[in-house]
Amino acid sequence: MQQEFAETRALQALAWLASQEELFPVFLGTTGASEADLRARAGEAEFLASVLDFLMMDDAWVVDCAAALGWAPEDLIRIRAFLPGGDLPNWT
Repeated sequence: MQQEFAETRALQALAWLASQEELFPVFLGTTGASEADLRARAGEAEFLASVLDFLMMDDAWVVDCAAALGWAPEDLIRIRAFLPGGDLPNWT
């Protein structure tokens, strides 16, 4: 999986997240990002990595996102691995 493909997939996950009325405000509050920040930074690989990091905080979010996008839940982990910081060890 190439970084460009991972960025495209992460952007799809971001679009799903933005459509979630209850979860999206949690993302904004947790990250401190505004909707304007989101529009300005949506093309940045680092920001997209933070979106996946957020989603992977809860298994239910991973499952819901993956199901809505037609992916296997483990695809989010694979996608994250190709974005900045994805090669760092995960201690959880």
